[in-house]
Amino acid sequence: MTRRDNQMTVFTRAFALAAWLGLMSLASVVDARLPTQVDGEPVPSLAPLIDRVSPAVVNIYSRTRVQVQMSPFADDPFFRRFFDFPSVPRERIQQSLGSGVIVDLERGTILTNNHVINNAEDIAITLQDGRELNGELIGADPDTDLAVIEVDPDALAQSERVAALDLAVTHPLRVGDFVVAIGNPFGLGQTVTSGIVSALGRSGLRGLEYQNFIQTDASINPGNSGGALINLRGELVGINTAIFTPSGGNVGIGFAVPVTTAQSVVEQLLIYGQVRRGRLGVQVQDIDDNLANALELAGPQGVIIRRIDPDGSLAAEGVQVGDVILSINDRVIERGQDLRNIEGMLPVDEKAKIELWRNGERIWVEATIEENLDERISGRRLDARLEGMMLVSAPSQRRMRGVIIEQVRRNTLAWDAGLRPGDVIVALDRRAVRDLAAFRALFPIDDDSLRLEIRRRGTVYRVPLRLDGSR
Repeated sequence: MTRRDNQMTVFTRAFALAAWLGLMSLASVVDARLPTQVDGEPVPSLAPLIDRVSPAVVNIYSRTRVQVQMSPFADDPFFRRFFDFPSVPRERIQQSLGSGVIVDLERGTILTNNHVINNAEDIAITLQDGRELNGELIGADPDTDLAVIEVDPDALAQSERVAALDLAVTHPLRVGDFVVAIGNPFGLGQTVTSGIVSALGRSGLRGLEYQNFIQTDASINPGNSGGALINLRGELVGINTAIFTPSGGNVGIGFAVPVTTAQSVVEQLLIYGQVRRGRLGVQVQDIDDNLANALELAGPQGVIIRRIDPDGSLAAEGVQVGDVILSINDRVIERGQDLRNIEGMLPVDEKAKIELWRNGERIWVEATIEENLDERISGRRLDARLEGMMLVSAPSQRRMRGVIIEQVRRNTLAWDAGLRPGDVIVALDRRAVRDLAAFRALFPIDDDSLRLEIRRRGTVYRVPLRLDGSR
């Protein structure tokens, strides 16, 4: 054997030894990362938890008729006759998908997001075993993006794979807690992802008035909306609602409505068909370091009252401009959004304990929560002819006057009369309507017919509504 052959043999043996040692080292690393047991117990798995909880999560499919944007010349009689424009607006069917959570088997109650079923004509619920049921919208709350659907409880009970999740959580959620998201992303079918609670009390999402979101890095994608966010005890802690993404897909920032908020909304939707918002009748300002020093506070905390309703319950209890609201019912107030979230969820006509800071001292008062009549109201609380509509005052910052029709349920008098979401009611029986409070003050009306004037795309139309449904 030549010297070169000896060198090659030594090299080959050395390489084989190094490779064997590398494989042993890699195996040790793999063994360290993928243990078969922990403290003598089998490796933990979420499978038993998912088996127990996933039958409570359903897939939701909805269909909505959407008017197709017509040509600007469609209203001109000459162009209509010459180009044979149709006499009624064309419509197309828009389908959406999402998820929902069964929260009451006896009533067949399902909780989901409002944007999943908004203006839906048909709602189909698919259970885990593949059975499909018809869903009926009971009520929706656009301000929190929550909605309640009901299905036939007898039909629900026929499924062998069905469960319900309780809205009451026994352990407070903390940042760092492990959570699991269950839903129907991209229409693929029920999917499970896991992560942790990244933050609590998030706000700043567009289009929602009351925001106190759970932030999680558990993957949430389109179609997960309305699905369950659960803890490792199998408790429902949130309803998956939105994601923050520059691309449309998951980037590890998802948001869920806390179950504490959902519980209050569900109770009111089941009782009233809408959420009755509370109000304290104050306008407030956040407190910075300079203001905290001037007020002799330990630091920026609470909100300072800048304006107070002289006829409100707080004024009746002696609350003054310049007082600082520190907490309500022992819930700490750190900024104006906190106050708005809490007062909007407080039970109307019930007492609330309010902690104040005045002249360097803490004081407490009890005040009755009043109903906020200036934001949004369902038509059925005004008049039977308006049933199926959701009304809201036109935004003052847009210099608009009137009441915006936010939702119209199909197959109601209002829908059959041609009223649609986005229409602005500017007058009722020739009486101008400035806002929702003024509109409400015009009821009850005993006449057989209501004569509405609405503005749609810059044009004013007159729409009669009769109890017998005729036009």
